[in-house]
Formats: sequence, C-alpha cells, structure tokens
Amino acid sequence: MLMSTPLPFVRDLAIEYGVADTVSPLIRRVVAKNPSAFTFKGTGTYIVGRGTVAVIDPGPLLDEHVAALTRALAGETVSHILITHTHADHSPAAAPFKTATGAKTFGFGPHGSGRTRELEHDPGLGKGPFEEGGDRAFVPDLVMREGDTAEGPGWHLTAIETPGHTSNHLCFRLAEEDAVFTGDHIMGWSTTAIGPPDGDMAAYKHSLKRFLPGADAAAARFWPTHGPPVRDTGKLVQAYIAHRDEREALILRAIERGATTVPEIVARVYLGLDPRLVGAAGRSTLAHLIELIERGAVVAEEVPGAPARYRLAGR
Repeated sequence: MLMSTPLPFVRDLAIEYGVADTVSPLIRRVVAKNPSAFTFKGTGTYIVGRGTVAVIDPGPLLDEHVAALTRALAGETVSHILITHTHADHSPAAAPFKTATGAKTFGFGPHGSGRTRELEHDPGLGKGPFEEGGDRAFVPDLVMREGDTAEGPGWHLTAIETPGHTSNHLCFRLAEEDAVFTGDHIMGWSTTAIGPPDGDMAAYKHSLKRFLPGADAAAARFWPTHGPPVRDTGKLVQAYIAHRDEREALILRAIERGATTVPEIVARVYLGLDPRLVGAAGRSTLAHLIELIERGAVVAEEVPGAPARYRLAGR
C-alpha cells in the first residue's frame, strides 16, 4: 500500500476565548468557543485595521462571541463584514453582528451560488457538517468577485475566488502585510475537507495551485479561520497538493485491489481514522471519485454516491 507523506502541520495555538488578541500590526483575532474535530480550537474572527475596520468571518451563531466582537470594537467603526464562505461556523453571526454595527456584509453569494453543476442524487453518506452545515440564510448585501476590494485607513483587502471547499469560497489578500486570509481553503492544522455536492475536488486543486510560490495568490503568510498562522506558505501548499495526489493514488490502488464502494475504499485508505471523521472521509473520497470519473480513470456502475459501486476504467 502506498504511504502518505506527513504534512507540516502547526497546531501550537494559545488562545483566550472572547479576547481580541493583536496578532500583527493590522490584525486582531477573536476566537469563538466552538472547538471540534472540524474547527480545531474554534472559529477565528479577524479584525483588520484600527478605527475603521473590516471583520472577516464573524463566525457561528453564539451570543457570547457576537458580544465579544462588539466589546472589542467599542469606539470603532465596522465598515465591512467579509465572509469567506457559508458554513455554519463562519457566516451565521453576520446577521446579529450587522444589526449591532450597521455594517454591510460582503461575500460571493448564498450557499451553493458558485456551483456550476448539480449531482443528481443525495450522496448517501449520512448527514454531517459539510451538508447540514451550510448557512442557507446568508445573502451578502454586496457581492464580491475576483479582484474586488474592501478598503479602509491603512488597509486594503482584495478578494481571491477559491472554489473547492465550497463553491462560494473567497480568500482575502491584505496588501500591507503580504498576507492572505484563507478561510478553510488552506489551514495550518489540518487538511481541508471537500464534500460534494457543493465541494468540488477538481476546483479545489486548481484553486490550491494559485497559492504556490510565484503564482498569483502566493503570500508570505496565511491567516486561516481555524488554527495558527502559516508562515512557510509555499511548503504547506506543495504538501497539500502532494497529499491530494497521494490520496488519489491510494483510492485507485484500493479499487484495483477489490474495493468497490465508498465505505470499502475509506476502510482501506484511511487507516486508524478517528470515528468522528468517517463521514467526512467518505465525502472526500466521493469528491476524489467524481473527479476521477470526469477524467475517465474510474467508472461508476450507478449514479456516483455511497451506494454506487466503482471500478477502474477498462476493467
């Protein structure tokens, strides 16, 4: 069996919930108390600037987190509420925070708005945070697309379209610090989950390559919504891409050796998996399978999903 290369994760993050921690000259972070196997220590809401500020990913619908943000910004003006994507740990608090501050919300669009195609089925992998966790109530006041900007005194943020984790995912470049707020697109503590139907593996791989050294979205530092900052950005992106290529190879090897369904493939590919992550692993496997089918490497004997059976093309 092929072995996956270890990823250079960084999980050292000391936090105090509800406190605005100054993490760079222009950035403060307030972490919501929603730790889990998917959010690490919680959702990090970023405040950019001083006096007149932008807030990125106000987070889950927790009264205590909205109150902490409001306290942290007493006497300041919120000019922009920016949303990386519409999962329940990122965007729901935008509504009460907007009410508290009067600021407008900015994002790509509602949940699923970036999807260019539909799967004609329920993937059948069981409910989990990547299907039931979509925030379908969020609609931005103003739509952002590639290259659109948000500006304030001493700071400029530029939107980068990064579909894959969700179809409406955006990252935001902070020009003054050569940094990018990466949402869930790139995280220093873990790989990113890709769950169909809204998640798309081919789109995700394409979006990742934009952050390679020398590419248009490369930056000296990444600020993910979960986990600590990423300083060796090029190394991590290269490892992310290698990890996806290796995962694909493991899936193909598992099928070659007789695995025909998503649960069978997961059992062979994800050895020693935390039981809490089995559903996410199934969705990620399905995302890889859909891409492999589109490339002509794998054939599904039924509509792709957990009940389907898979084989290598030409077998």
